[in-house]
Amino acid sequence: MACPAEEATVARPHPSDFDAWMGAEQKRVFRLCYRLLGQRDDADTATQEVFLKAFRALGGAGIPAPEDPARWLTRVAVNTCLDRLRSRRWRFWRQRPRPEDEQMILAMTPDRAPSAEDRLLAAEISARLAAAIRTLSLRQRSVFVLRHYEDLSLEEIGATLGLEVGTVKAHMARAVAKLRNQLRDLYIRPARTAGRGED
Repeated sequence: MACPAEEATVARPHPSDFDAWMGAEQKRVFRLCYRLLGQRDDADTATQEVFLKAFRALGGAGIPAPEDPARWLTRVAVNTCLDRLRSRRWRFWRQRPRPEDEQMILAMTPDRAPSAEDRLLAAEISARLAAAIRTLSLRQRSVFVLRHYEDLSLEEIGATLGLEVGTVKAHMARAVAKLRNQLRDLYIRPARTAGRGED
């Protein structure tokens, strides 16, 4: 299995070789679905649904592949996740990350050999951020995830979601404001007293 650095330097398969293309895109699509849905089982199911939709869409004779297959697949994944979220929206906000999900979130974070204290803080922030993202509206969540996890530009997000750039900016601003408010206690902490003797 190629590491991420290797994957970045190797030409990605074309949808015409569907099995190879799916193998190359599956991990990315799963992570996108996981960040939108917040549940590993749901993300697994959604990922399978995404590729089933892609196979059906591209399987017809004479149907050309999209100009930007990765962006097209991202749009399919986002729409699939939004459909699933709408179907269970009434209970979604009450869900908290399970311990195994929190471990997966941490596993996605690059290891820079932090201290034990840093690891505990990172675990707290990761779990809190994942829970806070799930309280956003569906559009706000989509915009935030595509911007900060998929690294899409505002223009690309607009094209993916079928929104004007101004609307994308508005959703992003509201999402960031909500997240800052919910996570305020994580970044507004009492300053440590340095260079003072014992009282």
